[in-house]
Amino acid sequence: MVNKHREGTSPPPAVHARDLGVVRGGKPVLKELEFSVPRGTVTGLLGPSGCGKTTLMRAVVGAQARVTGRLDVLGERAGSAALRHRLGYVTQAPSVYLDLTARQNLDYYAAVLGVPRAERADQVDAALTDVDLHSHADALAANLSGGERARVSLAVALLGAPELLVLDEPTVGLDPVLRRSLWNLFHRLAAERGATLLISSHVMDEADRCDRLMLMREGRVLAEGTPEELRARTGTDSVEHAFLHLVGDAADDEDNGGTGGTGGTGGSGGRRRAADRAAGRDGSTAEVSR
Repeated sequence: MVNKHREGTSPPPAVHARDLGVVRGGKPVLKELEFSVPRGTVTGLLGPSGCGKTTLMRAVVGAQARVTGRLDVLGERAGSAALRHRLGYVTQAPSVYLDLTARQNLDYYAAVLGVPRAERADQVDAALTDVDLHSHADALAANLSGGERARVSLAVALLGAPELLVLDEPTVGLDPVLRRSLWNLFHRLAAERGATLLISSHVMDEADRCDRLMLMREGRVLAEGTPEELRARTGTDSVEHAFLHLVGDAADDEDNGGTGGTGGTGGSGGRRRAADRAAGRDGSTAEVSR
């Protein structure tokens, strides 16, 4: 995989957003986001349910309507036709044809992507190997488990060696051994093929498997950096605790009228309420998800 750029200059980030917004049903879903995703990294996107992660991923791959601001992907405007064969996208719901086998699904999508017929079988086999599905390659997708169908979708995204992979909760429903195998694959794709991966997850212990993290809350990027940087910034010993600390700081800001203050009774109350929400003690779910 070759990232083309002018000799002597650094390539632009894989993803760069400035003043990025999305409004749906009159309600802002993404609010003035500014961030960059460096090339060749595994970047995790974490945040509570409804915070805008899936909407952001759809914007990156050009599938989201009513996007405002600036969003550049691999040096092109998001949604440009030039990006069509340079991106791989896996949605939360597996995108497979149930009346085709896993191999037939991959062969069909390889043809759609324009993979030359002479290379198609090799690419399909390589993708099946990457996601550990060779033993089910000739089973109908209708007879596969939900996790196996998800792996077929991931294999489709790997066809054509895309430069950027956008994966929306790709390890949900997988057993721990397979989940570890896929994370090893993600890092091999970055290290050996130069791919960039943007991955959302609701499993907080997967955060430490990422090179970099973006933490989202209510349509905004709360913080970004390496897991080590986020732990050091918050004085905590895990990314989960760092996230709760940052959510608490944001709640403190709200209690103080957005002034950024964290002291006093309002500050400690905001942090306690944030921790209660995350732990499910206020009647909400403790899951950090889509």
